Amino acid sequence: MRGLWLRARAGPVRDRVTTGLAALPLPQRRLHPTIADDVLFGGLDLTATLATGQPVMTAGLLATPSALVLTMAERCPPGLAARLAHALDTGTHSLIALDEAADPDEGMPSALTDRLGLFLDLSDVPLSQTGPLALDTAALAAARARHATLTLSSDALDALTRAAAELGIGSLRAPLLAAACARAHAAWMGRDAITDDDLAAAAALVYGHRAMPMPENAPPPEADPPPPDDTTDSGEKQAEDQPQGIPDELLVAAALAALPRDLLEALAKGRATRAAKSATGSGAERSGNRRGRPLPSRPGRLGPGARIDLVATLRAAAPWQPLRRAQTARPDAVLLVRAADIRLKRFRETSDRVLIFAVDASGSAAFARLAEAKGAIELLLAQAYARRDHVSLLTFKGFHAELILPPTRSLVQTKRRLAGVPGGGGTPLASGLQLALATAAQARARGLTPTIAILTDGRGNIALDGTPDRPRAEDEAFRLARQIRASGTPALVIDVANRPQASLRTLAQLMDAPYLALPRADAHRLSSVLGEALES
Repeated sequence: MRGLWLRARAGPVRDRVTTGLAALPLPQRRLHPTIADDVLFGGLDLTATLATGQPVMTAGLLATPSALVLTMAERCPPGLAARLAHALDTGTHSLIALDEAADPDEGMPSALTDRLGLFLDLSDVPLSQTGPLALDTAALAAARARHATLTLSSDALDALTRAAAELGIGSLRAPLLAAACARAHAAWMGRDAITDDDLAAAAALVYGHRAMPMPENAPPPEADPPPPDDTTDSGEKQAEDQPQGIPDELLVAAALAALPRDLLEALAKGRATRAAKSATGSGAERSGNRRGRPLPSRPGRLGPGARIDLVATLRAAAPWQPLRRAQTARPDAVLLVRAADIRLKRFRETSDRVLIFAVDASGSAAFARLAEAKGAIELLLAQAYARRDHVSLLTFKGFHAELILPPTRSLVQTKRRLAGVPGGGGTPLASGLQLALATAAQARARGLTPTIAILTDGRGNIALDGTPDRPRAEDEAFRLARQIRASGTPALVIDVANRPQASLRTLAQLMDAPYLALPRADAHRLSSVLGEALES
């Protein structure tokens, strides 16, 4: 079954489970999300190579069959997930993934969750309801011997496959893992053949966390076809024609009953979020040589601020030592390093993201529009908290724009600031764009990655100096839109007028930003569209 996805925070409850896994016949090897490739697959032994003068290779952790224990699995990068997935596909390793995610948006890559047959959530299990886990070694040995003699019938495989499809599971690995789980369950229970109870247990263990929640407006299942008119056959013959085995609906019910409904929806939400292109909600990634997540070192020249990777440099120079000693007049030299051997450290730093909302609070419909914007911002901030996003709000009305909420992640502070925001007056659109650009520059100086979202009806009529002049106000807004584009700040223009405004479409084109027309949109619709647009 490839392994176990164990969702639990570090503590005594999880320790009892991991201690009980010591009965596995494979040696356990602990892995870290930042483990290097040479540790996994083997590489050059630097000490032995320098001592002997010739390359000496070491074996990696994947050289022998083992039970891999991946700590902090929710931080596993895609590259490591792909390498571990390949190791699991070989059938010689198993994986115990310790997922410490605190929010549904966090979690392991799908390359691993798709391959692990079992799932266990200990988030709400108190220590008082647990005890030490101990397996009967004699019973375990008997179950392993019995396991080799058990096979699944074609009807059982068909039932497991149909149940997976009905639960919305698209992966073909799930039925294979369920079949392996049914065999293991039957062997552990001491049976010589696989029964319906084993299939139900396999569906509950393997399909429970993979199932997708049924939508609220899902159509009802099709009714069974009417019985044939021909009633000449006897009851015995009808029983012979019916397939023997557990009905598919019982497998589906067993899988759905394995986990609470809210947990199933949370897992499904996490899968959808991680599958999105920008599911992390993080800011721009910047490569450098100062701080952040370590990257593989690269050849380079020493310069101001450069940090040499001493181990990688020695590893690159070690194989050439015998040849270099023979080519130089110093055969007794311990180490000869050349410029081509220099390796420099690299790091990747991910900045936080800030969403800057510029909301039009002017006109007769300002109160309704502002209330929708308030609700949308509160909804987005609640969703973005787990993604470490910041939110900022500015309004433009009367004669100038005003920064209502500086970049923050505090939901309480946001509600307090939004509660007393008034509306009415003219539409200083240019002033709003100017303040949004300045707020984005300040956020970028603090290490944040800004994105501007503009909500307006497009009828700007107040110039930057506060005078009512519609043509000049429009020209100034277009000029500031070009400045936003030149600054490289992503933006989004949402037209909330009753009819789409051509001037706003032009404004979006000058900013190189998406244009969305959303007349009569409520807070939930507005937050949903904003979230999808800002993530794309």
